[in-house]
Amino acid sequence: MNKFDKAKVEIVSEKTLSDQWTRLSTFDIDYTDSAGETHRVKREIYHRTPAACILLYDPKREKVILVRQFRLPAHLTGFPAWMIEVPAGLLDGDHPEEAIRREAMEETGFRVRDVRFLFKAFTSPGAITEIIHFFAAVVDTADRIGDGGGLAHEHEDIEVLEVPLAEAIAMIEAGEIYDAKTIMLLQWAMLNKASLK
Repeated sequence: MNKFDKAKVEIVSEKTLSDQWTRLSTFDIDYTDSAGETHRVKREIYHRTPAACILLYDPKREKVILVRQFRLPAHLTGFPAWMIEVPAGLLDGDHPEEAIRREAMEETGFRVRDVRFLFKAFTSPGAITEIIHFFAAVVDTADRIGDGGGLAHEHEDIEVLEVPLAEAIAMIEAGEIYDAKTIMLLQWAMLNKASLK
């Protein structure tokens, strides 16, 4: 028997608070807990569309391809505002694999050949609906067929970094890499390095 067999949720109301870059809404829900008691609960939810991210790994040089770009939430919370991350982006209606190939090229200039789907995850399930599709791909220097740096019309300002995998792991421990999706993919790479060839 599952602890939550008696639990259930009924949405009582939803109100949109903001609908600009992404919609933010507030919910009143009646949550019947595992003991069978019902409570009125308020939640604010940020409605993000699905996204994808990718670990680009060059096994010959044992390097990962990362990007650095400005992130306002990091700036607002006192972290360095230019975060080091894996290439990522919204699906924009595309299949996840198509979207991540596009994003990898736009951000890094690397053509991605064989893409390996790894898993899907919520990165902040308490308040954000975004589901991220995680991928990995092997690349080499011949695959860099563009400059990367993002799209000018989207005001993207991206630096492309080629970092030894061991150094990237050390950057997590040193607090230089603090993006959840990037940490997840770098740790996956350390556990699965033998399969990335």
